[in-house]
Amino acid sequence: MTAPNPAADAMTPYQFPNPPEAAKEIVVQNAIPTDERLWVPQAENVWFRPLCLNVSTGYWMNLLRVRKSGVLSRHRHPQAVHGMVLKGRWRYLEHDWIATEGSYVFEPPGETHTLYVPEDVEEMITYFQVNGVMYYCDPYGQFTGYEDVFTKVDMCRTHFTEVGLGADFVDQFIR
Repeated sequence: MTAPNPAADAMTPYQFPNPPEAAKEIVVQNAIPTDERLWVPQAENVWFRPLCLNVSTGYWMNLLRVRKSGVLSRHRHPQAVHGMVLKGRWRYLEHDWIATEGSYVFEPPGETHTLYVPEDVEEMITYFQVNGVMYYCDPYGQFTGYEDVFTKVDMCRTHFTEVGLGADFVDQFIR
């Protein structure tokens, strides 16, 4: 028997099949798209770009693009949220930090916060992984609405149909 040769094996692809039950990988070319049809409207001057909509575990990953200043939303998460600011800056009214380009933000489960984009920011783009639900509320915690992975899928189907890409265009992001 010959001894393994790590140098020769380094460029050899894995030689066995992946589990048949494993979901297909997602590769999104041009994640920050130049085709405006790929930005799904969420509110006036607010859009999201779906990257992964995981209906089996209830999370979604997207880019959030905001082209207005002021309060975007007040919401609470029952699970953790991760974010990376790609353009512009924003903050939560409840904290004294500012998330600037290149900043990573961890939002702990249970926190309620109010997203604010400063007056001089023309465009903010942040990559978010949201686990579970976004529970929208007033300053006193009273429920005003929600979003989850399923409402995101519905928003995508409606928008992609309206812009001519077809309702099934969203399927490439669903796992």
